[in-house]
Amino acid sequence: MLSVAGLTQRYGERAALQSLSLALRPGEFTALLGPNGAGKSTLFQVLTGLFAADEGEVEVAGHSLRHAAPAALRHIGVVFQQISLDLDLSVRRNLLFHADLHGLPRALARERIAADSARLGIAAADLDRKARELSGGNRRKVELVRAGLHRPAVLLMDEATVGLDPQSRRDLLAALREDVRTRSVCVLWATHWVEEAEPADRVLVLHQGRLLADGTPADVTAALGGATLEQGFIARTSGPGGGAQREAA
Repeated sequence: MLSVAGLTQRYGERAALQSLSLALRPGEFTALLGPNGAGKSTLFQVLTGLFAADEGEVEVAGHSLRHAAPAALRHIGVVFQQISLDLDLSVRRNLLFHADLHGLPRALARERIAADSARLGIAAADLDRKARELSGGNRRKVELVRAGLHRPAVLLMDEATVGLDPQSRRDLLAALREDVRTRSVCVLWATHWVEEAEPADRVLVLHQGRLLADGTPADVTAALGGATLEQGFIARTSGPGGGAQREAA
């Protein structure tokens, strides 16, 4: 469903991604685990068309991002690390604007907004509140509703639980797993928290723009050489300052 081949992205002399290749299947929840600065956000910016990679190719549902970007991007939903709602618009207007961009008929958009919001625990009364009046957890839920309105085949989640309380983090992950189960959505979940990667179907470990390991959590634990996924991750990605250990602890 999502194919990346030989992807390289440079910032001056520094390569944020180095000949990165991976392929993700439908109905698969994949955690992209890496310390801060590993290249996770750069990868997401390339996958969503914000950056054009220096080298390599990306295909989404068989469409080339380089040569057929509109067709490829139609199949992607994304939640970025930074909140990207218009805080002065109501929740409903934020969602309707996104639905309009994807050409959804208004009746269908309103139906999906109501159903998806209820499924994620967003109260009907909150749909007409300004987005800035919601808690951080509920804003994230709104962004997840927005990302799925056009029923994408691929959902990209970039550090989506940053700033959320534990219950909101669990709710968000549970909602995504439900989409994987019921609609065979392909989810790529970027995180530096090992505990978020442990329940995934598949784990990709990214460090300094390269893949260190790829497989089930058990396979990756063995490949990294630790007694646990956390221990292996810390041992293989800690820099001189031990940054990865502080982030993963």
